Amino acid sequence: MTGSSRSCRRTFAGFAAAAAIVFAGCSSSGKGASSTTVSASATTAASSQSRVIADWKAPKCDRTVTTPPEATPVEGSKSDFDLTSFDGTKIRIHWFPVSGAPAAGAPTVLMGPGWSLPGDTDASRDAKPGPQSVVTIGSLNAAGYNVATWDPRGFGKSGGTVEVDSANFEARDVSKLIDWISEQKGVRLDRPGDPRIGMVGMSYGGGIQFVTAATDCRVDVITPTIAWNSLGSSLYPSDTFKSGWGQLLVTIASKANLDPHITGADTEATSTGVLSQENRRWFVDRGPDDVLSKIHIPTLIVQGTVDNLFPLSEGTRNYVALSANGIPLAMTWFCGGHGVCNNPDDPAGYVRDAVMNWLARYLKGDTSAPTVPGFQTTDQNGRVHTFGGFPPSGADTPVFAFADAGTLDLQPDGGSGPLTGAKKGDIIGSLASVITPSKASKALDVPVGVTGSPRLLLGAPQLALGYTCTLDAPATKPTRIFAQIVDDATGRVLGNQVTPIVTTCDGLLHETQVPLEEIAFSAKPGAKLTLQLVASTIAYAQPQMGGKVDFARIELTIPTVAS
Repeated sequence: MTGSSRSCRRTFAGFAAAAAIVFAGCSSSGKGASSTTVSASATTAASSQSRVIADWKAPKCDRTVTTPPEATPVEGSKSDFDLTSFDGTKIRIHWFPVSGAPAAGAPTVLMGPGWSLPGDTDASRDAKPGPQSVVTIGSLNAAGYNVATWDPRGFGKSGGTVEVDSANFEARDVSKLIDWISEQKGVRLDRPGDPRIGMVGMSYGGGIQFVTAATDCRVDVITPTIAWNSLGSSLYPSDTFKSGWGQLLVTIASKANLDPHITGADTEATSTGVLSQENRRWFVDRGPDDVLSKIHIPTLIVQGTVDNLFPLSEGTRNYVALSANGIPLAMTWFCGGHGVCNNPDDPAGYVRDAVMNWLARYLKGDTSAPTVPGFQTTDQNGRVHTFGGFPPSGADTPVFAFADAGTLDLQPDGGSGPLTGAKKGDIIGSLASVITPSKASKALDVPVGVTGSPRLLLGAPQLALGYTCTLDAPATKPTRIFAQIVDDATGRVLGNQVTPIVTTCDGLLHETQVPLEEIAFSAKPGAKLTLQLVASTIAYAQPQMGGKVDFARIELTIPTVAS
């Protein structure tokens, strides 16, 4: 399906420019101008460069410890304690003080675990980073930090009900832990009751950083890794349930004491494809998008280019919101997260060094620590591209594809995914592969060619559609189609990302304009990609089947950066 239409181009002529923010920065070699486009969530915010503030001082924190914390040592353990939280819930905490702390005490790093996991307790120097953090207890101790970990409420040895990093529950548990830390020997204090605190952690351990920093001013630095901006946009984008991840998350936490909204939402969305307003509101209320304006400390956001649970757009939204706060801010993308990375390995220590350097500069106050670039990302070849900030400013020629006809049958077979194969030893990738998008065997394909100079395709591709949808029977489920971009050379879906598109099936002509999930992909001249429009995907709840979508026009614009 090829060709062009002058009338169609007039209809969509201003779309690419109106939907995108154009920006520029440095290439990975540190030379030259570049450009890209961010998702629609960022289009209302001004471009923001990363701020390096060597003598950063957070606003004064007047919070005091009003009630002495209660913690009982766990028999047979030197590191474990049962801490009584604000509502009487017992939270299991793990304490690893640095050996030979200076007279003024050492800064302390809190490391939150991933979903369903207890706090890390492996303090050996040869421990490998895992699902807890890109750094380890041993490496943090060696760098001069006390380390505290904990079992979030409802998980591990902690009591209570899982409330999904709620500001009213899990964040208050962490605040009580900070109360306890302020009374320990060898802890550096900024004032009585206020220890010098940084936070690390991935996924669930990333989300807790945002809500704790927003509600407790004693937190001095955060490095949230593969976290989310909203559980609405991440788990239920375009009111389309991410059933693959939803079911997996409920399954791996089946032995935990989950709030009924969690299991209820999974059951109703899997069966009907729709969340009730009550369950949707419960998840949306967990933020952290609604509390980001309250964060006024240095923040390093780390996001995964192949993460299809909390995709790059979640990090972009967090970055744009925080850029208005006038804080030291940077963002790093890497091949990892909740997804399958079959790319060549990123440079050794790439993400770890970013986190450790950020802590050194802003938690320890070491102005000689290497500066973390304002924005850096790896591509599918494992190459690092570095920019002065995000979004970079300036323009480069976007990649464009167009078609003026085509039909997609709404049939369940031959859709996107599952992906076969993950790297040996990749535990998360092995779990995620069965719910990961892959090249569809039944799709409406639109060829996408790359011409001109080598470029980095970076940001959110913009898709404009003119279509008519008809169904064989009245709809009982949401009407959706899905879009993904495939690298013809490898057969892989770029970033493992597929985007749901709300589709109105009433037999009338409709036009829609949507941003696809963000990508980071290096393309040489002559590279060939394919836009696939599909009726179903393993990643999302199956929409209404039976019928067809006739397309009058399809227009894709992919933002680029000089490479």
